[in-house]
Parts: sequence; C-alpha cells; structure tokens
Amino acid sequence: MSKSSMLSRMASGLAAALFAFAAQATVDIPRPQIPPADATPKAAIVPPVEAKKCYSCHEDIEDFHTKGRHAAVNCVQCHDNAKDHLATAKNKDMGTRPNTNKDHRACATCHVEQYNSFVQSNTDSKARVEKASFKSRSPLFDKLMEGYGFTKEHNEPRSHAFMLVDQWVVDRAFGGRMQFKDWTYINKAELAANGAWNVIVDKEPSSNDQKPFMRQVATAVNPVCMNCKTQDHILDWKFMGDKDPRAKWDRTSKPVEFARGVNHPLNCYMCHDPHSAAPRVVRDALIQAVVDRGEGTYPLDPVKSKQSTMTKVTFQRDGKDFRAIGLLSKSDSNLMCAQCHVEYNCGPGFDCAGPDGKVLMSPMPDQKYLSMADPRTNLFTWTNVFGYKDKMVGQYKFKDFKHASTGALLPKIQHPEMETYWGSKHEKAGVECKDCHMTKKRAPNGKVTTSHLQISPRYNVKGACLTCHKEWNEEEAKYHMESVQNYIRGKMTKAEFWIAEFIDWINKAKEAGVAKETLEKAYDMQYDANLYWEWWTAENSDGFHNPDAARESLTRSIDASQAGIKMLKEELAKMKTASAAK
Repeated sequence: MSKSSMLSRMASGLAAALFAFAAQATVDIPRPQIPPADATPKAAIVPPVEAKKCYSCHEDIEDFHTKGRHAAVNCVQCHDNAKDHLATAKNKDMGTRPNTNKDHRACATCHVEQYNSFVQSNTDSKARVEKASFKSRSPLFDKLMEGYGFTKEHNEPRSHAFMLVDQWVVDRAFGGRMQFKDWTYINKAELAANGAWNVIVDKEPSSNDQKPFMRQVATAVNPVCMNCKTQDHILDWKFMGDKDPRAKWDRTSKPVEFARGVNHPLNCYMCHDPHSAAPRVVRDALIQAVVDRGEGTYPLDPVKSKQSTMTKVTFQRDGKDFRAIGLLSKSDSNLMCAQCHVEYNCGPGFDCAGPDGKVLMSPMPDQKYLSMADPRTNLFTWTNVFGYKDKMVGQYKFKDFKHASTGALLPKIQHPEMETYWGSKHEKAGVECKDCHMTKKRAPNGKVTTSHLQISPRYNVKGACLTCHKEWNEEEAKYHMESVQNYIRGKMTKAEFWIAEFIDWINKAKEAGVAKETLEKAYDMQYDANLYWEWWTAENSDGFHNPDAARESLTRSIDASQAGIKMLKEELAKMKTASAAK
C-alpha cells in the first residue's frame, strides 16, 4: 500500500469515527485493562456518550477535543460514571462528579508501545545508590549538608516508573513508615507504574502524623515536592497550591493524607493534553515562571523563547479561576522535562531579609521559619547556577536551611538538569532531552514510536550518540562520555574536600571567638561554596549536560572555600598576636 493510500484510508477512518460519535452511534468503547508486557491491552466494553452533551457544560474542553488528534476518542475512554453525572448535573452544577481515569492504561489501549516501554526498568543501571557513598558522586555530602533531611538518604534516580515509590520509601521522606512490601518488590516496574500502593505498604496506617518511626530518618516530604512525581491530584489542586475551599489539596496538606490520595507516577497527561493530544505542561510553578513572570521558555535565549512559546490556559470552578495548564506552541521535550528536572524550591526555609535590610548569613535567635503556607515554598527560580543567588537571595530573600555545625544559612539544590543544559553545545545545536533519553524505537510490527523508558545514553549509545556522531563507534562514544564525567567528578571531589576544610576552620574560628563580622563573611563564602558545588551533585549528569559551566562553577566553589580559609587563618593569627602582646 502506498503512503498516500494509507493516509487516505486513515483519514477516512477518522472521519467515520467522528461522524459515528456525533450521531450517538452505538459503537462500543474499550475500557483499558493491564496489558501484558508484550501484547496489546485487552479491553472491556463501555457504551459511548454523546460528546455534545458534555460540551454544553464543558465548553472550555470542546475546542481541545474537536480540533485535536483525540477527536475520535469518546469521553468514556477516560471518564466513567457518566450516567449518574448527567442525571444529577444541572445548570453547570457538577452533581455527581464523574470519575477521571488517571491510570497509564487509559492511554495504553492505543499507545501500547509507549506504555510497554514506560513500565520497564533499566536493569543495566544501578539499583539503589546513595549519593553520599564512595561509589557515587558525593562522599562528603553528609558533612557539607549537615542538618538537612537529605543527609538521611539521597539516592541516584531510577526509571521513571519508580519515581513516586522511590520518593516515599527514602529515609528522609515519611519517617520510615512507607516501605516496599518486601525487597522483591524493588524492581516491579509495571506494578509500581500502575499503582504505587501495589508495591508500597504504610507501616503506620492508623497515624496521619509526620514523625519518625525508625532510627535515622527524617520527614522532609510535602505535597509540593510530590507534584513532580505525580499529578493524580490535578483536578483538586488550585494553581500554585494555594489554599481554597474548592481545592481538596494545597501546599499545607498533610503529606501522609496527600500520599494516600495519589497512586500513579508521571501521568501521561503531564506532557500530553488528554483531550487534544497537544504538547503541554501542567506544573504550576513552571507556568508561573514562564508566563506569569514573563521570563520565557528559555530565559537566557530570548530568540529561542520566541520560537518555542507557552500559553497559559486557566480553568474555572464555580465561576472563578482555579487551575491552569501551559500549552506549548510545538512539542519541546526540554520544557516537558523541565516540569521536574529543574532547581525549584519545594519546602520551608528562612526569610533571610534582616531588620536592617541586609541579607542574613545566619538566623537570629527569634528568626521566623517559613511554613508551607508561604508561596515561596512552590517556586521555580528558572535561572542557572550563576544567577541563582541573585534570584533566590536577592529577589526572594530565601535560604533553605541552617548548617548544623557552622550555623550558616545555606541553599539546597534539587535537580537542575534544564538550567544546566541551557547554553551547552548540545542545546545550542537543537538537541532535546528526548533525542538522548527517549530515542525512537521500532516495534515488532514495524511501527516506530518514541521510547518512554527514559534512560541515560550510556545504556543506548547507538540510538542516542551515534545518530549524530557517525564517526564514532560505541566504545569511542562511551570513552568521550566518561572522559567528560571523570574530569568533572574530579572537580566535584576537590570542591567537597575544600568545603569540608572550610567548615572545620569556621568551627575553629567560632571556638576562638572571632568577631561576628568575620563570621558573617565566612558564612557568605560558605553559601557560595555550597551553591557552586551542590548544584552538580544534585544535577544528575555529572557535568555532562554542560561541562564548561560545571568546571566554572566547581572552581568558583573551590576558590570560595580557599578564600574563606585564608581569611580565617589570618584573623586567628591576628588574635593570637594580640593575645600574646597583652
């Protein structure tokens, strides 16, 4: 069959399907079930509804649905309980609310290849690796970040199918209450993707409190940080997580109760609009940064920002603005991934604006600790490592935590892959996240789709690197990759050594009674040293996404530590001389 004949036949089929639905045809709509890993999902039978009846109240959905690639998909594919809803809904009063299927299997009835790749685990990669171990990237992490919950456990990421459950079981999150049912569930990717509670058990089901249930754990999780792991709550979360009687959840909701209300990691509709199939984002803080603050999709590249734009679409509830999505002018996997792979503030901390207008380097005795009610606890800084301090401290007056040993107020960086990638050689060449981490895959039937098993190019060199670098073989590509990462890991190790030394000298200076002004300078230097180092242990490429920026940043960290040590040594020498002269 020729390509034109095939397209003509597809178009005719789509037109027929559209006509059938519009005429209330009695065709049957498949209800998705768990598909076997190597087969098309089986389907149950559900009668369709007349979409026009839905549009009469949901007019904001009509344009999305009728003009998009999902126009032939009936409402009951993702919504059930339509009969009760239609019977009780009056004058736009919702009545009995229809259920929305947020499971990946709703999409898998058609997109089975994407589903089957998503629910795999990359067993070539490491299983569960603590970043603070000597086998990982940051062996001195605990000393440098002392006092922060991540020192209890801070792991390298695994496949996206595990992103929700891995956050729950980590020792810093729920105080040890959330655990895998047993260790054999650690690699059940399809079960985890289809429901976190398939593989997780709450050891303390009678308690809603966030408190330690085991030794050496923390309770450093909250609804905002879970926003990047799941969007099961999308219909019940007001824009930015503000408290509202119309919203079931908000930034201040109890983490345990919130966790019990969600189930699926990385929902398909986080990147693909379910009604139109158009590219989009849903993460509110990203939409705020790009649209509301007007900083653009690529804030360091105004030209590229104009080429790839985002439009905010607001949905109302009870006649008032409630939630929002960000429609993309074109598919841009950098922006889709930036919903999570960014530096963002997602937790409480310190307002570092002092009473005299100066920035606080250490907290005052009665210093206010900001709670999740503060809007700064859901914030994308949307800048790179070199602009972070000016943005977060200068503009937002925010610092994350107090170092338990020195007393300095310091930043805590999350996973800034997007901002790190800006300005890199690959980004300037137009390479997107999907080109390296979600390459094309040919199914047994010959159909080519995008793999949704997001993995490092290290485990897919031929599909990722050699597509462009045709002069290399796989061994040469790995050699180049490792040469970059080994060099940057060396700088990371040196930066950690010098920050650790600096911490020791700060403590010596405190014990010796150095002047407050000197300590404040040292604390500011510790902030810089931590920022320019930790960005790269939080960023998961070991510098590969932007080796030039990594080197510049890490050497700034070393410089800050060494300058601080030099200053304190000189001050201690002066104090010793003055003491001897008495």
